[in-house]
Amino acid sequence: MRWSRGNARWALGSFALALALPVVAQQAPESLLPPGFGDAPETPVAPQPSRPTQGASSAPAASSGVPMVQPLNPATPPDLALADNAAEEELTPEEIAAQKAKYDLPDTARRSLDRIGPLTPQTRGFDPGAFGTQSGKFLATLMRETHAPIVSRWASILLRRVLLSATDTPRDIDGADWAAERAWLLLRMGEADSARMMVQSVDPDRYSPRLYAIAMQTYLATADPAGLCPLSAGALRFSKEPGWDMTRAMCAALSGDQGTASGALNQAQRRGVVRGIDYRLAEKIVGTGFNARRSVKIEWDGVDRLTAWRFGLATALNVEIPQDLYATAGQHVRAWEARAPALTALRRRPGVEIAARLGVLSNAALVGYYGQVRTDGDMPNDMADKVDALRAAYAGATVGDRIGGMRTWWGEEGKPDYVGLIATARAAAALPVAQAQAQDAANLVAAMLTAGYDRNAARWARAIGQMDGAGGSQLWALLAVGAPSPVVDISSSRVSDYVGDAGTEKGRMLIAALAGLSRLSAQDAMALAQDNGVALAANSRWARAIGAAAQRGEKATVALLAAVGMQGSDWSRLPAGHLYHVVAALHRVGLDPEARMIAAEAISRS
Repeated sequence: MRWSRGNARWALGSFALALALPVVAQQAPESLLPPGFGDAPETPVAPQPSRPTQGASSAPAASSGVPMVQPLNPATPPDLALADNAAEEELTPEEIAAQKAKYDLPDTARRSLDRIGPLTPQTRGFDPGAFGTQSGKFLATLMRETHAPIVSRWASILLRRVLLSATDTPRDIDGADWAAERAWLLLRMGEADSARMMVQSVDPDRYSPRLYAIAMQTYLATADPAGLCPLSAGALRFSKEPGWDMTRAMCAALSGDQGTASGALNQAQRRGVVRGIDYRLAEKIVGTGFNARRSVKIEWDGVDRLTAWRFGLATALNVEIPQDLYATAGQHVRAWEARAPALTALRRRPGVEIAARLGVLSNAALVGYYGQVRTDGDMPNDMADKVDALRAAYAGATVGDRIGGMRTWWGEEGKPDYVGLIATARAAAALPVAQAQAQDAANLVAAMLTAGYDRNAARWARAIGQMDGAGGSQLWALLAVGAPSPVVDISSSRVSDYVGDAGTEKGRMLIAALAGLSRLSAQDAMALAQDNGVALAANSRWARAIGAAAQRGEKATVALLAAVGMQGSDWSRLPAGHLYHVVAALHRVGLDPEARMIAAEAISRS
């Protein structure tokens, strides 16, 4: 079966219209950074507020259905090569060139494997040489062995930029395999749309077996089985994965060829390619095709885990997945669900907050989601109250009204909900420096720093003298690490006071952050670290590796190693020494804004 533009129209007619497939290949990835973030301020005083434009089982490879295929570059099969040679002997060079011109893309339209990725330095991507001369096999191993989620949302945002950047392909790895490893890590981070952009950055005729395997996972994660069809024929040459075999039936149905679809489906059933729920989901996809006569009921009885296949097909079909099955997969599957185009806003609710916490959704996207869910008639009362509070936070008549709306989102006063801080970031940045309770001021600054409004946050330094207690101490610590330049007094005695007010855990994080940012003298940093049990020495292979990468100026390698050192979901399990090495390395290679935001996040979340 040939998949053509004409076939695609059938697919979009009967199946993908209901699916509302996103055209992400033609869009730049959403930026999670406000304009001006990372640029040097014109004066030491913070500038005025600016408006931001931010932006299955999917367990790791062993249980995801992604085979650990060795990198290969399959040559043309011998018989086809002989046939091509025979044909060429009968044609003149001019005739051969004319024949090739009919079918081959012009050289200017073909994309090189030497540099792959949608982000460039002009679109906040990294420079092509950001990995330096590192071995591709070494970097690919780091990516494969990194267990998402990353404890720091900002470290995850930074890693996303690195993985999407058009960096030079290392010398010792196939370009398609290099793209595959980046896409696979993005998937495990919950970045399904970004992974799709990565696999679509490679021309299909240049796919490797590994990239075919990751592409299967990617299109399932984005709930887009129709996206597998242009790759099906090529994948079937190299892969024995059952999913690719099932595309024979699904893609035929989506192109309107029900006869071929039924034959392929029946053959797959006889051969036992897939069984049970996996077969029934594929059968239901076939039933959505033009002129189909199949009616399939999906029942989840006896299904004990959620796989990428089950998530992707069920979500595309808008078949509800039992909630207990999500517990068998990682948090990133919920992040996939948050962006699924076929689901209503209410159906996506469980994944939205997880996606925001992981860094997949920006402040703007999170606020946009609650604006969308407000239009759903069946919105539960608790959500309606939160949406009303969010409206007050952004459009209240007075500063008091706005802060009151934000408090609803922050929840517990001393330890605000982090998603609440993200949701209110832009509202907090728009407030003037005003009379406020110390804890409210600390939460306002923490909210701004979740979205990179560091200069807006720095304006609150003028209110420090009016703040006392735990809230005043927290406000001082956030400004000490988060402001673009020092705007508060940072001394050894002030740090010791904070340790006494906030406790040992937060105190250690502050010491590590200030030392990494070089905002303490070397003598004060060493004394405070020793007194409070913070290990600043590079006493592990990881610490020495990230330090060496920083010394070489390899920004992308540093960002990847930073994520490696911050694997996990619990800030209480991150050693303060790890935070020091991450912040110091980022600061050294010129990624000071990201270093400061990670430091501020540690103060807010530890």
